Amino acid sequence: MTDAAIQPPLSSAPVEPSYEPVQGMRSLRVLARLLDYPTQELQDACGELIEILNAERRLGAALKSSLMDWCQRLHDGDLLELQAEYVAIFDKGRATSLLLFEHVHGESRDRGQAMVDLMAEYSAAGFELDARELPDHLPVFLEYLSLCDEAEIGRWLGEIRHILALLTARLEERGADHALVPLSLLALIGAEGDVEEHRPQVKKEVPDNTPEALDAVWEEEAVRFSATSDEDCALQSAEGRRLAERKHTVQSQPVRIMPAATAHPANR
Repeated sequence: MTDAAIQPPLSSAPVEPSYEPVQGMRSLRVLARLLDYPTQELQDACGELIEILNAERRLGAALKSSLMDWCQRLHDGDLLELQAEYVAIFDKGRATSLLLFEHVHGESRDRGQAMVDLMAEYSAAGFELDARELPDHLPVFLEYLSLCDEAEIGRWLGEIRHILALLTARLEERGADHALVPLSLLALIGAEGDVEEHRPQVKKEVPDNTPEALDAVWEEEAVRFSATSDEDCALQSAEGRRLAERKHTVQSQPVRIMPAATAHPANR
């Protein structure tokens, strides 16, 4: 970081929960916070987020620098503008949804079962979910992963790597800093290259966050209610069907977190 980087204010509200993960990675909580709706509390805590990211040795220097620069922009930015940008990216259309299973199961019954299964994983680990968010909401999922050991983190990130790669490509296409979060998660398992296969397709996608596209979605709702089966209303897009098919046909492969880089004496 440069000398101009902010310092964490002494009176800022803590972003970290009151408990500390016994094992796992605090940086996953930082990535979760960076996907939250911007608030004054988030801006005030940017100095602390920068410190945690700077200490994370599993991410490359260039990626860490980009994340810390983004934290600086969050701190310095106009809050109303940051909030409007967030709404434009995540609350209009589904292409950049932070609900993981929406990219795979759409609105089908399979999505409900997948969330039940995920909730069972949370409960078994003693992780209690606040009712304000669905279990497949990416920031919530990252909170859970922050309590897991590296083997479990690697397993889960390997399971959703295709979703993370697609989300990265779509956010990059919109010029959103938020693309750095799924890209960082892929980097933790050495899978940044997965994004490349999605970029050509994403460039051809028709934006789903325009007024015309949003109107079309409302018109389709009437069709959904008259569907004769889950299959009729599930996975409306070709991309959704492709991801669902891949999820069911591709066998899980062992994935591990990239080893932490050895700190150079001059950087300690």
